Amino acid sequence: MALVSGYHHLTLCTDGVQEDYDFYTKVLGLYSVKRTVLFDGTIPVYHLYYGSRNGDASTIITTFPFRKPAVFGKRGTNQSKIIQQAIPVGSADYWIDRLNGKGVEAAKISRFGITRVALKHPCGIPHELVESPADNRPSIVNDAQGVTAAHGIKGIYGAAIAVFDRTAMDDFLGVGMSMKKEADSEEGLMFSVPNAGGPSSMVEILHESTGPQGTWTLAGGTIHHLALNTGNEENQLKLKAHLEGLGFTDVSDQKDRNYFKSCYVRSPGGALFEIAWSVEGGWALDEPADQIGTTLVFPPWFEDRRQELIAGLEPATF
Repeated sequence: MALVSGYHHLTLCTDGVQEDYDFYTKVLGLYSVKRTVLFDGTIPVYHLYYGSRNGDASTIITTFPFRKPAVFGKRGTNQSKIIQQAIPVGSADYWIDRLNGKGVEAAKISRFGITRVALKHPCGIPHELVESPADNRPSIVNDAQGVTAAHGIKGIYGAAIAVFDRTAMDDFLGVGMSMKKEADSEEGLMFSVPNAGGPSSMVEILHESTGPQGTWTLAGGTIHHLALNTGNEENQLKLKAHLEGLGFTDVSDQKDRNYFKSCYVRSPGGALFEIAWSVEGGWALDEPADQIGTTLVFPPWFEDRRQELIAGLEPATF
């Protein structure tokens, strides 16, 4: 029995706060779900969460904008490469028109026989909007941004990982994470993430045997990790033990992220994975449920640093 069910969230390190916020909310039509700060280390950096109005798992994209501390990474192979979100079948042309109309260059492409819209975040990280025929989730409707149910993003489709070794991820994804190989061609490999609703989310493996090694640190312009949803602590700890028993021993202890609990594991193909579960109360722990994402909030252990952190953050209008 699989110990994960779909994605929990995806996390990127981006550049400017304002362009990041405007891209996800005004261009893609997602909602602000949480505004807080980086919990690790001491540098004051925003941690911004975007997704459905209620912050449903598998819709969440999170970002660390690193322009002010001027920490930048290098995109390359052995690193997560493309962020992918699901859209309704037949809506690619709508998104191409919308994106190009807002100054975001977009084009229709296909991989594994599936239509996609290729675009880039303002900091350069590749994104794809994927026409996912197996995804039965409702679209994220954002009337204020003109995004309707016929075209809105449904949530996370998955991510593409660039690797030196084409088969490096087979055991990790298949035996370790109980994913099923759905495609194997010259375009790459595609694995479906276990999901009670069917194979609607994926991990794609792209063979890139040349080019630079991508950076793995928290650094602007790169994808940091892909988080899978274990649903609860019992499954998380069982999966941690399972991975360690297979020899994937680069697994962190559990980290308290206030709204969820996380463990991190470095995959053989370089991409960092997280296995996470949401705590009771979730996003409403520190904001009213109908007002999540509207204020800057801090975890209890940062309250004594509140003014210091606020003073160090990059200015932005939300």
